[in-house]
Amino acid sequence: MTIIKTKVDVNSQDYVDNRASLLEKLDIISSQMQLAIAGGGEKYIQRHKNRGKLPVRERIELLLDRSSGFLELSPLAAWGTNFTVGASLVTGIGTICGTECLIFANDPTVKGGSTNPYTLKKLARAADIATENSLPTVSLIESGGADLPTQAELFIPGGRMFKDLTQRSSKGLPTISLVFGNSTAGGAYIPGMSDYIVMIKNRSKVFLGGPPLVKMATGEESTDEELGGAEMHSKVSGLSDFLAEDEYDAIRIGRQIVSRLNYSKKGISRRTNNFKTPLYDIDDILGIVTKDPKLPFDPREILARIVDASDFDEFKPEYGTSLVTGWAEICGYPIGILANHRGVLFNQEAQKATQFIQLANQINIPLIFFQNTTGYIVGKDYEQSGIIKDGAKMINAVSNSRVPHITIVMGASYGAGNYGMCGRAYNPRFLFSWPNAKSAVMGKAQLAGVMAIVAKQSAHDRGIPFDEEANEVMRQMIEDQIENESEAMYLSSLLYDDGIIDPRDTRNILALCLSVIHNNPIQGTLGYGVYRM
Repeated sequence: MTIIKTKVDVNSQDYVDNRASLLEKLDIISSQMQLAIAGGGEKYIQRHKNRGKLPVRERIELLLDRSSGFLELSPLAAWGTNFTVGASLVTGIGTICGTECLIFANDPTVKGGSTNPYTLKKLARAADIATENSLPTVSLIESGGADLPTQAELFIPGGRMFKDLTQRSSKGLPTISLVFGNSTAGGAYIPGMSDYIVMIKNRSKVFLGGPPLVKMATGEESTDEELGGAEMHSKVSGLSDFLAEDEYDAIRIGRQIVSRLNYSKKGISRRTNNFKTPLYDIDDILGIVTKDPKLPFDPREILARIVDASDFDEFKPEYGTSLVTGWAEICGYPIGILANHRGVLFNQEAQKATQFIQLANQINIPLIFFQNTTGYIVGKDYEQSGIIKDGAKMINAVSNSRVPHITIVMGASYGAGNYGMCGRAYNPRFLFSWPNAKSAVMGKAQLAGVMAIVAKQSAHDRGIPFDEEANEVMRQMIEDQIENESEAMYLSSLLYDDGIIDPRDTRNILALCLSVIHNNPIQGTLGYGVYRM
């Protein structure tokens, strides 16, 4: 039998404590999400509405099919910085007239929707997702252009936006721009390079230089409408393809364009539409994840609440038991799973992972990595038994695997374990974190302790006394720094994940991601780098 039998006691004190801890973290994430939703604040939202304009998320809601959800990406970008949480941009995946699309929308209530360095990172990540997963793009534009005080960080790398857009077009992945307001200076090239452009009468303004700049550069007197108004571009320049009466009309036209794209998935369909839901309540996950990150939890209990029918066909269950591998389905899509159990990756775990990744590539099955690892084992015996060679095989396999990868950081993600379990640097199609996730080169106590040992040895080598008191102060400072920088919100603000998600939403989010990656045929790798045997 491959049905997972749960051993969770929902009445135990550990379960109750774990649940309370994770709910507390979810509340903190929710409060920060509210800041992103609030945009520029009530004053600027009201001013926006008084001008007869829809808030950015209402525009998105009207654009999407009523029955579909919206997977928002990187919502906490710029958290903890001087910029507004969310980076004045909303990005995500939603269904429009039955077609999955990548959507990005400026939030004009935040500095007029201007682009700052985090906005640029968020745009770049969204562009990667659109390209890798063959998604049409719909852009809802209303932006004042670059945030000028940070132009040095924007101007040169910002050119990538236009390159990405045109390259997607060359691959048959169109961009549809709905221009709700300003799209000026360099920003004018986003609609200018789009496949379809919708402008709104008396609202849209698209020009390289506005009246003041033109006056300074040429001495010419001109109006906004003459330089870049919607009617001028629709009737004179030909830049605009459709002239909308208002925002609702623009959204209607945008949906109509998507419906005419003749777009279809090229990958295989799900194995069945009559899939069975998990046998156990996904809400249980909150009590399964341990409050203390040093204490392991059995990933099978997580999988039992995520995969179809709680059916998990485990591969090599008696070998390399700190890593769980096996086959399952999520909403009818076949998947391979690698999930950390007791944190540390030993030689056997690395060998097992390498073989399993090869098998998934042989049969063209996507892989999902559930990270909760402190990294590869260290120590004299393990070094002599070849842990570097075995770890390198696993990282080689991950690096050269060509089936799509999705990563869920459900706990710790430390050291080279982050690499072997397909961290951000290894380009998973999607990577999401749970609120309890932590990631760093190593744990705070270990890192501070290593630095103390090095400092003590350095003092000894130089023949000077070691200051224990100063070292203790430094040790605490280092631990505090590492603790802060390893937190999920800090990492999410830097776009090291695609968002922090409620663990109870994991199954639905994975199902949407699997649907998206099947826009393309899945073909495993035909070769790997050199394995040091």
